[in-house]
Amino acid sequence: MKIKHSKYKNTGLLFELLVRQITADTLNGGSSPSLNLLKTAFAKTELGKEYKLYETLFKTKNLSEGKAEITLNAVLEATRKLNRSALRREKYNLINEIRKYYNINEFFRHQVPNYKGYAAFYKLIEIYNSDKLSETNAIIDNKVTILECLTERPVSQKKVKQDLVEEFAKYDKDLRVLTYKVMLEKFNGKYANLNKGQKEVLKEFMNSIDNTPRLKEIYNSKINEVKKLLNLQVKKVKDDATKIKILEVVKLLKEINKGARINNDDLINLLQYYELTEELNKTNQ
Repeated sequence: MKIKHSKYKNTGLLFELLVRQITADTLNGGSSPSLNLLKTAFAKTELGKEYKLYETLFKTKNLSEGKAEITLNAVLEATRKLNRSALRREKYNLINEIRKYYNINEFFRHQVPNYKGYAAFYKLIEIYNSDKLSETNAIIDNKVTILECLTERPVSQKKVKQDLVEEFAKYDKDLRVLTYKVMLEKFNGKYANLNKGQKEVLKEFMNSIDNTPRLKEIYNSKINEVKKLLNLQVKKVKDDATKIKILEVVKLLKEINKGARINNDDLINLLQYYELTEELNKTNQ
C-alpha cells in the first residue's frame, strides 16, 4: 500500500496554517474567524491531542541519532491511542468550516516551515495505524526525513532571539495563540497610520516570508505598481523641480534579479515608496 500525503488531513499543517491566517486577517484590520476555529478544533479534541504529538516531535532539535529514533518511535506508538474515527470526523468538520470563511486553495497556498517533516510524519502515522502492508522503502524514507529534522543543528542565531523563540514554543497552545494575537495588536497599534498600500505590502511579506520565489514575485509586482502610480501622478505635478525628483525616484525602482535576495532595506524602501504615492495623491487632489 502506498500512502499519499494530504494537506487537508495533516494536523500539523492545519494548525500552522490557521495561525498564519490569523496573522493575515489581523493585518487586514478585521477579526479573524481562524482564531475561533483554532480554539474550537484543537481544544480538548482528538485533533488537539494529535497536534501535541506533532509539536512534541518537532519542537526539539539537535538530538543525537539514538535519542531522535527513540523520540520518533515513542510518538508513533502514541498515535495508536488516538480515536481514528473521531479524528477523521474532526478534520472533515474543520475543513468545512474553513471553506465557509476562506478560499480553500488560497488558504493552503501559504508555505509552512518544516513542511517536508510534517508530510513525512503524516504518512508514517497513516502507515502505523493501518492494517494493510506498506512499502518498506516508504517507511525508511519518511523515517530518514524526520530523523534528519531532529538531528539537524540549528542555524546560528543571537542568544536573546533564540531564548525568546524557545520560550514561546513551550507555551500551551491556547496561551500561544493569545500571545500571538496580543503581539499583532501591538504591531497594529504601532503602525496604525500605515496607508492601504503599505499594509498590503506587510501582509504579503508576512504570508510569504519563508517562500523566497513568491516573495520576489510580490516585491517585483509592487515595484511595478508604484512605478505606474508615480508616472500617473507626476503628470499632475506643476512644480518642475518636484517633477524631476519624482522621475529620479522612478529610475531607482528596479525589480529584484533571480539571484538576489530580498532584505529588510528592500521592504523599508518599498513602504517609503508607497508613502510617497500617498503624499502625492493628497497634494494633487
